[in-house]
Amino acid sequence: MNKKIKTVAVYCGHQFGLYPAFERDANLMGELIGKNGLNMVFGGGNVGLMGAVADAALNNGAHVIGISTDNIIALQEPVHKKIEVEIVDGINERKQKMFELADAFIILPGGIGTLNEATDILTMQQIGETKKPIFFLNTNRFWATFHDLIVDMLNNKFINSLDEYNVSIAKDPQELMDWILNYKEIK
Repeated sequence: MNKKIKTVAVYCGHQFGLYPAFERDANLMGELIGKNGLNMVFGGGNVGLMGAVADAALNNGAHVIGISTDNIIALQEPVHKKIEVEIVDGINERKQKMFELADAFIILPGGIGTLNEATDILTMQQIGETKKPIFFLNTNRFWATFHDLIVDMLNNKFINSLDEYNVSIAKDPQELMDWILNYKEIK
């Protein structure tokens, strides 16, 4: 069955990170989201990679929705002024709302919050709560160490099989977008 992906949740850093390639690829990812007629849901902040991907998506015609909390806004992420930002009670409600709105997940470089969001989706895949796909953008091999950790978990028998996961790791934004546009639903 070929179910088209219409809305992507983008998880990424509220900082720009060390390498200019992170911001470059966030901008390109947002541009591709907009130019390919996808909707985007994200953390709602107007900072770092998060702000960059949202601006690029908006500038290229995407409908963008932000989900945030009062604590996050107060501590690190001023609300993006050009979009609708829904304020929810806490981080778990934020992740749940983003999960509900998305057909797929794009994981750009980021910090602990990004890793937490990605591993939540992977855990849901593992226990059969979702088959929604997750796409990692491996800019500057950012996710290579995480991939190696997953392989170590498999080799050390903490993961039985990778068959229950619906994960792709893209080398660049165009490859990732091609996978989204050609996605075939797993039953």
